[in-house]
Amino acid sequence: MKYFGILFIFLFSTNCYAQKFDGLALTPPMGWNTYNTFAGKFDEKIIRDMADLIVSTGMKDAGYQYIIIDDNWTGTRDSLGFLTVDQGRFPSGLKALSDYIHSKGLKLGLYSDAGYTTCGGFTGSRGHEFQDAIMLARLGCDYLKYDWCNTDGINAAGAYTTMRDAIHAAGRPMVFSMCEWGNSKPWVWAAPVGHLWRTTGDITACWDCIDTHGGAYNSYGVMQIFDMQDGLRTYAGPGHWNDPDMLEVGNGNLTMNESRAHFSLWAMLAAPLIAGNDLRKMPKDILTLLTNKEVIAIDQDSLGIQGFRQNRIDSVDVWYKPLKSGDWAVCFFNRGSKLAELNYDWNGQVIHDALANLDLRFDKQTYTLHDCWAQKDIGCTDMVLHTKIPSHDVFLLRLKNK
Repeated sequence: MKYFGILFIFLFSTNCYAQKFDGLALTPPMGWNTYNTFAGKFDEKIIRDMADLIVSTGMKDAGYQYIIIDDNWTGTRDSLGFLTVDQGRFPSGLKALSDYIHSKGLKLGLYSDAGYTTCGGFTGSRGHEFQDAIMLARLGCDYLKYDWCNTDGINAAGAYTTMRDAIHAAGRPMVFSMCEWGNSKPWVWAAPVGHLWRTTGDITACWDCIDTHGGAYNSYGVMQIFDMQDGLRTYAGPGHWNDPDMLEVGNGNLTMNESRAHFSLWAMLAAPLIAGNDLRKMPKDILTLLTNKEVIAIDQDSLGIQGFRQNRIDSVDVWYKPLKSGDWAVCFFNRGSKLAELNYDWNGQVIHDALANLDLRFDKQTYTLHDCWAQKDIGCTDMVLHTKIPSHDVFLLRLKNK
């Protein structure tokens, strides 16, 4: 009875004061995840190779820091109910791999699921949340992706709050990535619970398609996912981000134009930038795209404001995003199937962002136009912008205070 009372006091105090760890994900997380390329076909050598390449390719210097091991890494539970690790994949042990990742100056991300089993049929966390959080902390986990398969109609807010409390009780700060697919509109309730939440089902490596997986579930192309972000910008900010899923840059049948647009649009959305390509086979142009620090700076801007579509001119969407320095990002996105000729007159325009309570007045100030992909200044806003934008591509500018 004495020990029951102590346990009750511990759990009561934990639930009263539990919260997500503050000070994490103040800008959208950046990293690399196993799922898009390897699904469940990975082992410790592949993970070590990816960690090495994140460093040697310059991706770490560009801001990528989390190595996230997705579904299929767990074994069964031991006699005390703690998760074991798949020894076939990790003969050296997952703690040794965690130490290796940390020795590279990178951070470890791991995966679990709110159901009894994961999407891949492995052991989930339901009923063992506090035990699993302790294990994750002991392994040196810095980021938890928490999925939603096989949850049998349980309440999402309750399930994710339970794991948040478990992480807090375990005592190791972890970014909490909520992968509930947007079913319960987590953007409405999740800011006190997690650091980012998926807004949609899974992305797939095509431009504009839906993969039904034979009727089992849907995965969506880049354009499908992008358009689902409409109306969500008010919920994003430092420490709590809308997550339109991982990057498919360098995967599938995306062209370079489409990969450049994909990366640029995620930056304008202030979305997490989690790469998912095979870094061992990465072409130089894909590496150059993924490490463009000027585009990354738009995504990682500390103001933390998600961009908005201000206008559509024929097939070209015009997006604006205010930045901390008083600069603005502007993205002209050609949704169409043909080359678009754009003649854009800045003169007389007043761009108002009600969310940030900021105005961009071209009648009051002239800005330097900086092409973020060409990485050079190309003129000023006192002149009409004349440019051509290929199909499914962008023209991305930073408007710099003079």
